[in-house]
Amino acid sequence: MSQRHFDDLQLGSIELFCAAAQHGSFTRAAHTLGLTPAAVSRSVARLETRLNVRLFVRSTRRIRLTDAGQAYYEQCRQALAQLVEAEREVTGQQFEPVGTLRISVPTTYGHFRVLPLLPGFRARYPGVQVEAHVSNRAVDFADEGFDLAIRIRPPSDSSLIARLLERAELVVVASPDYLRRAGIPRTVDELAQHECIQFLAPSDGRPMPWLLRVNGEDREITTHGAYCCSDDILGCVTLARAGAGLFCAMRYVVAEDLASGRLVQVLDDYAGPARAVSLIYPHRRHAPLRVRAFVDYLFEQLAELGVDA
Repeated sequence: MSQRHFDDLQLGSIELFCAAAQHGSFTRAAHTLGLTPAAVSRSVARLETRLNVRLFVRSTRRIRLTDAGQAYYEQCRQALAQLVEAEREVTGQQFEPVGTLRISVPTTYGHFRVLPLLPGFRARYPGVQVEAHVSNRAVDFADEGFDLAIRIRPPSDSSLIARLLERAELVVVASPDYLRRAGIPRTVDELAQHECIQFLAPSDGRPMPWLLRVNGEDREITTHGAYCCSDDILGCVTLARAGAGLFCAMRYVVAEDLASGRLVQVLDDYAGPARAVSLIYPHRRHAPLRVRAFVDYLFEQLAELGVDA
């Protein structure tokens, strides 16, 4: 006969531990749960004794997770969330998506594609809270608890699913003022005579090459310039608007600037390449309803915008 791995008291201790970790305080966790701070502290102490691991560093004013505590919290938080999802599904309570949806999006795709769609998603599914992490940094799904991520480059991790959202066309642009001063480049070779604004890749900090179509083939072109930006590619667009030089950007990012004349497209004969934008998420047999709802909503809204994968 198999033995129980957890009893009711141990599961309760895990819930109280997660509450304390989330709030960073035994007192705030106790207030939220309707308990005394001493009860929460004793429960966490029992859990530490059982695990023979110190989960918190305690001081007179606050508590802080240890490295082991942080790792344990991430796993427990996800496990408790899955238990809640399972209970809702089996009791038929989850006819509508609920809970917190955590998504990671790059700066450009976040500002120009995803963030403007979130109010509509919340209007349709008011039971879902959205936590958007806007950064070009690659995230770890298991350690950081994200449900979905959007990335320009495909993932190297085979445990992740990637679905193509769109192929974002690239264009080379500059301000009218810069082109009056420096002239209009007609060929790729002439880029060596121009200020080419550099974006530093988040992965290695090196300038990202420009992707252009040369003699019918997509080629990565190394350019040089006195200006570079890291983290947020929109900084490069701002520099281009200010007349700092040429920049190779995704068309959707500079569409309004091109329409208004703030920026001008050049090297039209070398246009055509595109970068693949993908939606990435872990392999799961049963994804939470809020995740499935958002995936469907995102593809629906992009189709309405005329975005074609």
